[in-house]
Amino acid sequence: MRVLVTGGAGFVGSHLVDILVENGNSVVVYDNLSSGKPHFLQHHLDSGNAVEIVKADLLDLDTLKENMVGIDIVFHLAANPDIRLGTEVTDTDLKQGTITTYNVLEAMRVSGTKKIAFASSSVVYGEASVMPTPEDYGPLFPISLYGASKLASEGLISAWVGTFDMQAWIFRFANVVGNRGTHGVIFDFVHKLKNDPTRLEVLGDGNQAKSYIEVRDCVRSMYHLVSTTDDALNYYNLGSGDVCSVRRIAEIVVEESGLPAVSIEYTGGSRGWAGDVPKASLAVERLNATGFESAYDSEGAIRHTAKALIEEIGLHDER
Repeated sequence: MRVLVTGGAGFVGSHLVDILVENGNSVVVYDNLSSGKPHFLQHHLDSGNAVEIVKADLLDLDTLKENMVGIDIVFHLAANPDIRLGTEVTDTDLKQGTITTYNVLEAMRVSGTKKIAFASSSVVYGEASVMPTPEDYGPLFPISLYGASKLASEGLISAWVGTFDMQAWIFRFANVVGNRGTHGVIFDFVHKLKNDPTRLEVLGDGNQAKSYIEVRDCVRSMYHLVSTTDDALNYYNLGSGDVCSVRRIAEIVVEESGLPAVSIEYTGGSRGWAGDVPKASLAVERLNATGFESAYDSEGAIRHTAKALIEEIGLHDER
């Protein structure tokens, strides 16, 4: 297949490109490189793999239409990676989420591309009253602008499927962690310790607890579901079926750092920031029923990630 991956130079996107290439696909990476890193894909370019990088913005509909010609399926991962940014620049997720999704769908309609796989998020559930939260939970009332954008994008995709005879896979991610990470709680903790090896500040009271999935498990599950499910609209939670608290994440990062006598200090309150969902647990029975098996549970994914990021930034050099 010829596959277009929006945001393909990013954290999750670059791992997805790895999986796609391993399975014999040719890949067009479409990325404005605002947060994506070209060196995440350099091994493909060096090896002569069938990977083409197009540096362009999804808000440029004409360029997007040109690059959509001949594409068999789109994996749409591009989005604003920083949920907290939406509290300061309130049209960020509207532009980088909802409008870009419309542009992807419209470019697909014009070019005749019929299949899309979309990276949504568990934040569409808002503060769910049922945990673990299944895919058919509702009504959906997200509490962040990022979550609203993801839910709006799901609605657009559903409408395009119903109106233009397309096929879609919607994936509601747990918190995705792993090597090449560029943001998130583990990334923040490791960099805080790099700046001050004696103290680790934790936003909130540390009791926030969420589902996590290791990035390689995440992209393997995406590829598995696109390959094995065939409804017009397929939607799945992607996670490892359990949760881990922010307090425990802080402890794991400190343990893996090997730094002596780190003081873990909490800012207080039940949320890390405005719009943060303090408790989120995803039901993954539908995913597991397809025969997929994760390599890591939440805590295992977090420890694996802490080791990788500590190695990447050389935190052990501070000991």
